[in-house]
Amino acid sequence: MKKSEIKFAITLDGKKVPEKIDWSASDIQEQTTAANAIMIALWDAKEKNTLRIDLWTKNMMKGDMKKFYHQSLLFMADNFERATGDVETSQAMRNFAQMLGEKMNLVMENKFVALKSN
Repeated sequence: MKKSEIKFAITLDGKKVPEKIDWSASDIQEQTTAANAIMIALWDAKEKNTLRIDLWTKNMMKGDMKKFYHQSLLFMADNFERATGDVETSQAMRNFAQMLGEKMNLVMENKFVALKSN
């Protein structure tokens, strides 16, 4: 059985605000990679609840944070579709991400795609 590790190193300032986020993975040859934000969700099978870690550096710009959340919503829709096969709900998630992207001036206005019911 193969094992892989992902590690995060968070540098905090005197007020415990993240200044720097570095991460590394045992499967990647580079030693560490810098990031300005991380969002991790873990499923606690025993408690049937989601645990999460959301961190961002004080250097994370507001515009970048908007892009980060918009792209994360789109990734979640793709992952949800792969995990469940639920195309209709996945498309609804993409439509929601599109609407938010328009509201934040990240994407051009686009008509939502409606799925045909069987």
